[in-house]
Amino acid sequence: MATQQRRQAPAFTPSQVLALGFALMILAGTVLLALPIAHEPGQQLSLVDALFMATSAVCVTGLAVVDVASTFSTFGEIVIMLLIQAGGFGIMSLSTMMFLVTGRRIGLQERLMMQEALGSFSIAGVVKMTRTIIATTLVIEAVGAVLLALRFLAYFPPGKALYFGVFHAISAFNNAGLDLTSHSLRIFNRDPFILLVVAALVLLGGIGFIVMQDIWRQRRWERFALQTKIVLVVTGGLLVAGTLLILALEYSNPATLGPLPLTDKLFNAFFTSVTFRTAGFESISMGKMAYAALLVAIVLMYIGGSPGGTGGGIKTTTFAVIILAVRATVRGTEEIQVMGRRLPRELLDRAIAIAAMALVLIVVVGGVLLVTESHVVSDPTNPVTIADVLFEGTSAFATVGLTTGVTPHLSIPGRLLIALTMYIGRIGPLTAAVALAQRRRERAHIDYPEERVMIG
Repeated sequence: MATQQRRQAPAFTPSQVLALGFALMILAGTVLLALPIAHEPGQQLSLVDALFMATSAVCVTGLAVVDVASTFSTFGEIVIMLLIQAGGFGIMSLSTMMFLVTGRRIGLQERLMMQEALGSFSIAGVVKMTRTIIATTLVIEAVGAVLLALRFLAYFPPGKALYFGVFHAISAFNNAGLDLTSHSLRIFNRDPFILLVVAALVLLGGIGFIVMQDIWRQRRWERFALQTKIVLVVTGGLLVAGTLLILALEYSNPATLGPLPLTDKLFNAFFTSVTFRTAGFESISMGKMAYAALLVAIVLMYIGGSPGGTGGGIKTTTFAVIILAVRATVRGTEEIQVMGRRLPRELLDRAIAIAAMALVLIVVVGGVLLVTESHVVSDPTNPVTIADVLFEGTSAFATVGLTTGVTPHLSIPGRLLIALTMYIGRIGPLTAAVALAQRRRERAHIDYPEERVMIG
């Protein structure tokens, strides 16, 4: 029929837009980092390595197959810094910024995508929230850059101190962990000021903008939202537990905390506990830590940061919901209760799904790495164990960026796999959680009979 209505092509879902947006940023970064102008004289970077470094920057991870300081020119370092900033903001925050600058109207579709990116419960106020996120990020990074630059004056000339301050403030707040020193922050492990400033930036970036906004507005514990309370309690508990465990396990290790005075041991144990959660800075060598400490690191990396923040992992709230459900089961109660509130059962379903998907991904990536990197594991001149390979896979998924020394020795398939893992870690858990949250429940046409199976 002439009047037949044309079928419209289905629009991209918010999850697809986010995934595509990050992929395009990685592609653009790969092209820029592959340019000769991005390298120091005499240095060359393969396309695979350019892709790896662009993915690490955009996904705010911090794993590096080359030394940033000696491989990249100032142009290349600035590109990496901008990729970190873009990855931390997220594709929708960048789009919103462009809309605001150009005066373009932000429609319903854009607001739905912003809700997806922010993990907000509704589209109400998402534009204002995005403006607040952009402003808050720039202010915190500026303060951090000034503090670090002033302290770096004790080590570098003024121009380099300022440049280092800006780069490391952006890298820390966005939980990226990339550095310009070639030694991470190990050369500053007796400088509490630098360690505390970087740790503060990492924590602020990792707890999430919604939590920061709630704290700023309410300023009293009893007025905080339940999510804010859970994030603060879990974050504080993990920091304390991580600090004490690292201090105990590495206290006498001559290659890590052993040679340091007691005060510096405490600062470095705390700093390491912070970076295990979300960032990739080192103040002590990961490759020389005890296996027990690496196990602590894997657990902390797996949990990661908080929703709406720049950290990875399954998130503190996911971990909390599962622990609360276990407590309820042990007590024999059907409801999941916390702080005078009852959590809907569907939250547990999503939390279990996210935790299970993450665990399966880590195991699969670790297994594949054991095959592709067998030359590294079996090389007697470069003793890398199975624990190191599993640590690598967890660090990539959780966008932490710490390594025990495996990253520079990865084969091309291994580098591509880790790059893919970083990408999934940046968008996968968040996208999966929001997609599950927005699923429409449809009543089945057939009600199947119920039957129990034995558990445990």
